[in-house]
Amino acid sequence: MAARKAPAPSFDQTMQDLEQIVQQLEQGELPLEEAIKQFEQGIALVHSGQQALAQAEQKVQILLDGQQLAPFTPEAGEE
Repeated sequence: MAARKAPAPSFDQTMQDLEQIVQQLEQGELPLEEAIKQFEQGIALVHSGQQALAQAEQKVQILLDGQQLAPFTPEAGEE
C-alpha cells in the first residue's frame, strides 16, 4: 500500500513556523549546524508561502476574469 503524502500546512501555519525560526535565528544562541538546519527549513517555508500566495492570486484572477464588473458610479448624495 502506498503511503499518502501529508497535506501541506496552511498559509497561516507556514507563517507562524517561519516567524518562530526567524526568532530562534535572531537570538543567535543556536549551534552553527542547528542554525543552518533552521535556515534551510525557513527557506523551504518561504517557497511554500510564495507558492500558496501565487495560487491564491491565480484563483482571484480567475474569479475576476469570469465576472463582468460594472464601473462604479456613485449615486447622488453618496460622494
